[in-house]
Amino acid sequence: MTGIQLNGVTKRYGETEVITGLDLNIHEGEFLVFLGPSGCGKSTLLRMIAGLEGVSEGQISIGGREVTHLPPARRDVAMVFQHYALYPHMTVYDNMAFGLRNSRVVASEIDRRITEAARMLELDALLKRRPAQLSGGQRQRVAIGRAVVKEPEAFLFDEPLSNLDAALRTRTRVELARIHRRLSSTMVFVTHDQIEAMTLATRIVVMNRGRIEQIGAPLDIYRRPATRFVAGFIGAPAMNFIDVEPAGENGGRLCVRLPVDNVVIPTTIAAGRLPSGQLTLGIRAEHVVIDAAGALNGRAEFIERLGDRSLAHVSLASNQLIVIEIPREYELQPGDPLRMSLDAAHLHLFDASGSAHHGG
Repeated sequence: MTGIQLNGVTKRYGETEVITGLDLNIHEGEFLVFLGPSGCGKSTLLRMIAGLEGVSEGQISIGGREVTHLPPARRDVAMVFQHYALYPHMTVYDNMAFGLRNSRVVASEIDRRITEAARMLELDALLKRRPAQLSGGQRQRVAIGRAVVKEPEAFLFDEPLSNLDAALRTRTRVELARIHRRLSSTMVFVTHDQIEAMTLATRIVVMNRGRIEQIGAPLDIYRRPATRFVAGFIGAPAMNFIDVEPAGENGGRLCVRLPVDNVVIPTTIAAGRLPSGQLTLGIRAEHVVIDAAGALNGRAEFIERLGDRSLAHVSLASNQLIVIEIPREYELQPGDPLRMSLDAAHLHLFDASGSAHHGG
């Protein structure tokens, strides 16, 4: 089996456990993204794969070979860091050649690899420059090129775009996607930025407090989040959450009630499937419909004009704020009352443990 396998991987710092018994199979050639908030353990996990952090328990295999206790140089991976870590006194060419020379790769092969990587990353004209003569985006491309020339089993990226401005981040995302298509290499990427994850990943691993919350394709995670944490972390704006209570059934499907507003909402979830306890309804902004005949009353508090779309922050009768998407043709101003309905096909229910229950 190729790719990267993690079996029961645990990491402790003294008595503090930051990664707990984690199992994961990273497929050969996929672009896998570890996504989560700061402190969730994603960078620690990447550093354990690279060999920069020790493993307290468990095993790591790369390309079918166990590497749990091997040093980084023997793992056949290349890592790109948040900070470029280029040698300031060396040219771009020498920065990219440094690791290969240390590995005693012959000069003609070094030149071939650097020429190909420089063409791929549009660095041809910069090979004689030093890092101080480069922009931030160019330096990051050099760091990526230094990884590419190693021709490793896998590429590991630790938030490599976080120091770039918005325009450069977009361009570099495109370049990374292009590199992945050309090389068909296994790539593992760490970020807290959901846009990076959604646009780059073959699969996303959503992490929280050292554990995996959900693994899946970007749109699958967006459409069917497994937990309330995932639902709230993925999507901009974040999913709306409203406390509700069971309100019987209709045609074998569960209905829920907003306690303060006393509005009954039908769902597509089979009745009897949910455990007892507090229920939370989740719905995204684009699935709240402005509807003159809708049962839900609200008042616009604030309007966000985002160019391609507009969002309204709306207070309900319970004084809870939700965010909805406004149709382009609809004129809405702060203070305006409005009625809304919820698209039953896109409702999510979360039980007291935070687990999701979907219709269908």
